[in-house]
Amino acid sequence: MAHDNIFVKAQQAHEHHDHDHAHTANLQIVMTFVGGMLLIVAFVAGFIYPEIPERAEFVALLAAILLGIPLIIEAARDLLHGRTEMNELVALAVIAAIASGKYQEAGVIAFFMILGSLIEHRTALGARKSIEELVRITPTRATKLDGDVEVEVEAKDLKPGDRVRVRPGDNIPGDGRILTGSSSVNQANVTGESLPQDKTVGDDVFGGTISLTGVMDIEITKAGHDTTLGQVQDLILQAEKTRTPVMRLADQYARWYTPIVLMLAGMVYFFTKGTEDGLDRAIAMLIVACPCAIILSTPTAMVAALSAAARLGLLIKKVTDLEVARNLTAIVFDKTGTLTTGKLNVTRMRPVDGIEPEDLLRTAVGAEQNSRHPVARAIVEVAEKARVSAKKPTEFEEVSGRGVRAKIDGADVLVGRPAWLEEQGVDTSGVDTAGTEGLSLLYVARDSKVLGWVGLEDKTRTDAARAIDALAELGVRERVMLTGDRWSVARKVAAEMHCSGVKAEVLPGEKLTAVDQLRAAGHTVAVVGDGVNDAPALAAGDISIAMGAAGSDVAIHSASIALMNNNLNRIPFLVALSRRCFEVIRQNMVFAIAYVVLTLAFSAAGYVPPILAAFLHVASSIVVVFNSTRLVREGEDLDRQTYEEEQRRKRPTVQLEAVPAPA
Repeated sequence: MAHDNIFVKAQQAHEHHDHDHAHTANLQIVMTFVGGMLLIVAFVAGFIYPEIPERAEFVALLAAILLGIPLIIEAARDLLHGRTEMNELVALAVIAAIASGKYQEAGVIAFFMILGSLIEHRTALGARKSIEELVRITPTRATKLDGDVEVEVEAKDLKPGDRVRVRPGDNIPGDGRILTGSSSVNQANVTGESLPQDKTVGDDVFGGTISLTGVMDIEITKAGHDTTLGQVQDLILQAEKTRTPVMRLADQYARWYTPIVLMLAGMVYFFTKGTEDGLDRAIAMLIVACPCAIILSTPTAMVAALSAAARLGLLIKKVTDLEVARNLTAIVFDKTGTLTTGKLNVTRMRPVDGIEPEDLLRTAVGAEQNSRHPVARAIVEVAEKARVSAKKPTEFEEVSGRGVRAKIDGADVLVGRPAWLEEQGVDTSGVDTAGTEGLSLLYVARDSKVLGWVGLEDKTRTDAARAIDALAELGVRERVMLTGDRWSVARKVAAEMHCSGVKAEVLPGEKLTAVDQLRAAGHTVAVVGDGVNDAPALAAGDISIAMGAAGSDVAIHSASIALMNNNLNRIPFLVALSRRCFEVIRQNMVFAIAYVVLTLAFSAAGYVPPILAAFLHVASSIVVVFNSTRLVREGEDLDRQTYEEEQRRKRPTVQLEAVPAPA
């Protein structure tokens, strides 16, 4: 099936191993169950028939063997591969208990250790569980339109250009554009938006989202692994494979841990072997020293934090980026599409003397119609409303951050910044720009003669100023806005956004220089942009965040963190989540290390018998797991706040007239 592709790809290198592992796991479950039942029988028999202890001991021996064999095999496998991990400590403890005739203790120790191993294994599969959830919501079937005939096909067989019909309750089988119909679409699993979004003809939709109300005919633009949901699966796989510096540091010292514990247990046994509980002390030390709680401290917190972030539409490619976010001291914002809505509107046009407004607009839209830039879309939209059509250009070139060049009816047309047009030999000095404060101006020229300008306006995002204020409260000292727009527009937006710095009329390469300067000054820098023309700057930051990345290949691939919606309040949440995550990791590590040190000391002193040591081992792992899972609920208040704000925006405003009181 199509939705299995990413999962198969992730598993391909280990397919045979995983197949064998599944059989081994099933066998271990059976052996654990049978061994546990035999252990209970042994304890009950010893209590009811104390006069024949040898029978209870025989049953306990069988239980210890069944429960201990998997641990011993795993330890032997580690040694054969040159690894010294916790399995050796467990195996030695079980073997020592059996050798000393303490079969019931050996069985209990093995049972609790298997239980602890199960907790660790299930927790380590947290990221893989996220992938399985995505696989489950990815559609497997689609209703394809062959002319007017509906044909049910596998979603994996869809190709760009195919038309599909989606009814209420159906999963949309791939990324596409609506041809007919309209519906409310629940796209929370891709963008993290809490409210369904109304979609109509011409709107884009994402594969894996759910149509709630109407019937839609959709033209597929991406299918299978190429969809936005498929790319989200890729991001989760990347996050699963990476390890933070904290985790790598733990790995570095792990190889010394087992030999030191063995040496300490051996010393205690050497000095206490003449006492009644000398061996028990050594066995207990081996059990409590198993570092499950230490091993679980970091990955459980990371998985929980990644889950909380993903729920709000923040997809983090590498867990190292989550670690960097807590140290941010500077953040750089692009203006258009980031601090502003990116929905530009043409509000004014001014042709030069002798040029008709219709001619100015026709020339501009002729050059811009092949561009996907927000400026181009705004010009095309106003031309459609004015019913002004233009011929297709025979040549087209988009110059990043400057404008477009096209050839229409044999004439060379330039649309872009005045400085760029002047570089191309166009004289713009005689153009009247009075009253253009706060507008973004595009100059239009044909055959090196300026025709006039088009003025565009963009609205700021309602939540942007609050998000930047929240970043300031979190200690992000530099909050800089970079834009290629004019200084008059930049100053106005920066003042509304409470930015600490602003640079205008900058090219993409100059944005890169500005980011490098902040890093050279000792700042840890995050760069936030829409990913369209910000790729150089995004790549230069310590971390980079692509706004509204849903459906944008450039945004998803150019940034280290993809924000699938346009809610800027997710950025201060990311910083706070990072700090909270590492606070939880510190709590886990302090608890786990304190547990190991104290229980080792008490075991050496004879206060912790082996069975209690096995119980404490499991309890310590559970404490760490539960402490980490608290992170899953981080951001719930933010989700609720966003939902309430969206509800308020959609609520109609009703004007009520006062009714005079009766006389």
